[in-house]
Amino acid sequence: MNQLTSGDFTEANEPFALIQSWLKEAEASEPNDPNAMALATVDKDGLPNVRMVLLKGADENGFVFYTNTESNKGRELLGQPKAALVMHWKSLRRQIRARGPVTVVSDAEADAYFQSRPRDSRIGAWASQQSRPLESRFALEKAVAVNAAKYAIGEVPRPPYWTGFRIAPVSIEFWQDKPFRLHDRVVFTREGEGWRKSRLYP
Repeated sequence: MNQLTSGDFTEANEPFALIQSWLKEAEASEPNDPNAMALATVDKDGLPNVRMVLLKGADENGFVFYTNTESNKGRELLGQPKAALVMHWKSLRRQIRARGPVTVVSDAEADAYFQSRPRDSRIGAWASQQSRPLESRFALEKAVAVNAAKYAIGEVPRPPYWTGFRIAPVSIEFWQDKPFRLHDRVVFTREGEGWRKSRLYP
């Protein structure tokens, strides 16, 4: 039986195959955004902020998501390049936590992902001054219309302030609900080029 999908995930000896397995199962069971994750950052005073974003890549290099670098989270990530994330799937009664240093993805990687987005989403990236005060819904709709006209023909280029970030995890914890709160918890901690695995009390 496959240890990744049988429920006995505690036998896995590296985290990223397990992450892919759990994401695949979540795609089949979660009604909305199975790749949603809570992302925590800190501001210049060390005060934390957390919000939901969408995971767009997860492999041995880390977890990738995209945002406006002039937003609160963008400024916080550039100022304090470290973050933590939680993915929780209520339908599966599972969660993954990870944390680590953050880097900006390459321009080529950001360009490729940006061009894969629906055209209206690309227009929206130009129209939205993310996290800044908005005087009215009409002002946003006007900005969308202006940018839609500006890029009516040809490709919509990636805004210079829009890119991706990669969290290179130093630890990844997997949690599975069990009866009577005797949950299964396993944490992988980065050790050189590999991982050290430990079980945790619930």
